[in-house]
Amino acid sequence: MRETVPTPDTTMTPVPDSRGIDRFADDKSLKDLLPLYLEEKLLAHLRPVFEDLGPRLGGELDDLAHDADVNPPILQHRIRSGADRQSIEIHPAYRRLQEVAFGELGMAAMSHRPGVFGWEAPLPPVAKYLFFYLFAQAEFGLECPVSMTDALTRTLRKFGSPDLIDRYLSGLTSTDLDNLTQGAMFMTEQDAGSDVGRAATTAVDNGDGTWALTGEKWFCSNADAELAMVLARPEGAKPGIKGIGLFLLPRTLPDGSQNAMRIVRLKDKLGTRSMPSGEISLQGATAYLVGDVGQGFVQMADMINSSRLSNGVRAAGLMRRAFGESKFICRNREAFGTTLAKLPLQRRQLAKIMTTTEQALSIALHTSVVFARADAGDAEAASVLRILTPLMKFRATRDARKVTADAMEIRGGVGYIEEYGDARIFRDAQLGSIWEGTSNIVALDVIRAAHRSGALKPLFLHLENLLAEAADLPAVFREQVSALSSELLHGIESTPEGADQARVRQLATAAYNLVTAVIMAWEGTRVGADRGDWSRLVTASLVLRHKLMPQNPLVPVVEDDAVLDALIDDVGLSRDEAFAAVEDILGEGGFDRPDHEGTARRGGSAE
Repeated sequence: MRETVPTPDTTMTPVPDSRGIDRFADDKSLKDLLPLYLEEKLLAHLRPVFEDLGPRLGGELDDLAHDADVNPPILQHRIRSGADRQSIEIHPAYRRLQEVAFGELGMAAMSHRPGVFGWEAPLPPVAKYLFFYLFAQAEFGLECPVSMTDALTRTLRKFGSPDLIDRYLSGLTSTDLDNLTQGAMFMTEQDAGSDVGRAATTAVDNGDGTWALTGEKWFCSNADAELAMVLARPEGAKPGIKGIGLFLLPRTLPDGSQNAMRIVRLKDKLGTRSMPSGEISLQGATAYLVGDVGQGFVQMADMINSSRLSNGVRAAGLMRRAFGESKFICRNREAFGTTLAKLPLQRRQLAKIMTTTEQALSIALHTSVVFARADAGDAEAASVLRILTPLMKFRATRDARKVTADAMEIRGGVGYIEEYGDARIFRDAQLGSIWEGTSNIVALDVIRAAHRSGALKPLFLHLENLLAEAADLPAVFREQVSALSSELLHGIESTPEGADQARVRQLATAAYNLVTAVIMAWEGTRVGADRGDWSRLVTASLVLRHKLMPQNPLVPVVEDDAVLDALIDDVGLSRDEAFAAVEDILGEGGFDRPDHEGTARRGGSAE
């Protein structure tokens, strides 16, 4: 039986407790944006699911996540009779979270088959990623196995043989844990972290449709997954990435015997402690070639990019939880004769967290829609997706580290201990910018997408189209976007792939901020026209002003307290109020303008 989630205690206490908060009802931005990204019939169908999930995220599921975090998995090498048969023991709390994510919500299955939530077709990517965004606000670690199962299924269906698909698809898309086949991705090796071309794992053709894999995989999340996509080098293959093959590795062979692989140990990790990550030794393990020999990395990149999108969405979810907690504390804790929310420094910190959080939500939803168009064969969308995905993975995951740290600070010393979850989500947030490519690797991938894949001009054309659709937009916003776009386009075009790498992170950060500002402006005009609340347009202007436009760090910042309060408190702004605020932020009355000529200026997007 599902527990009754208590209503948060909002009485003024030294340590306000937000347990029981409804994380869906508390997220006004998400509710405003849903009609833009989900077609009406599907939104009506899913809204009760979101409404049911919201309070569970702030109560039952958050409690389970805490219990799973403090009771990490244990590797057992033998069964009690002494037989050498490895298994990983998980805590009942983690098992219950699996039942919710894989079973009740069908998060790994919903993109691949009809029937989840009674919907007559597979759900679109944006619906799936909405559940990732929400679920991450309670439990982050489990979303890695869920994402990898989903991504492995996608890659298998795209490149695998009909026989492999027929054999494994049913288990991969099951919502019954007893019949579920979980997926994983074993890529990293000790001497070949991000430099995949140095991978030393070998593959020998057995001549019967199977291959024997031998090597050591160094960091394998969901270590006891029944299926894993593995990179290995076939005998006689050329060196480097072009010699790598992609293989499907089952943990259990068709005859029921265990494959020739061992979990050497589990990792003692800073975060995502609920989910087992380990080192895997392949000892002639039986595997099946997926796709063409020598195309392994290209095919694995499809799985990685899908996982990177999920990674960025999860980062957005962590930031939303952090911001929601911060707002709750600031509204319900008193200091110096008032609530924290009324203190100028605290209000400014909340505004920073809010702006960064909203950026991540916008690019997550928008990229999910572009993802669907690309999958449907839209070549231009595929080009835009090629650069949006690393942009989001690069910046949103890094932003999550800071936002979760700031939220922990807002709660104070209590936030530093483990009872309230701030420390847990801060620890979890550190991983986003490490797995599936560290920040440097992903920033370089942005430049690679711009030059080698020719994605830069399609991206800027995409932004121009969004601005054209946002017809009711202040002229000063268009002018600033136009000037910044020209400068950024020139900066990226003049930074060839492999050259001047010191600029790459700064350029990627600037591109992320420009893209999110445009998406938010497009959203803001549509929400404004539909609901009369134009506040998102103001938040988009804050992104331009504080993260892209030149600033003098020594000039005092002048801000409109009423505007910031309206944004933070979700009270909304009329069109006239919003347009006036945008003019004040971006025009001659901007927040950070120098008060005299010749003052040193610096760009706001330096990384």
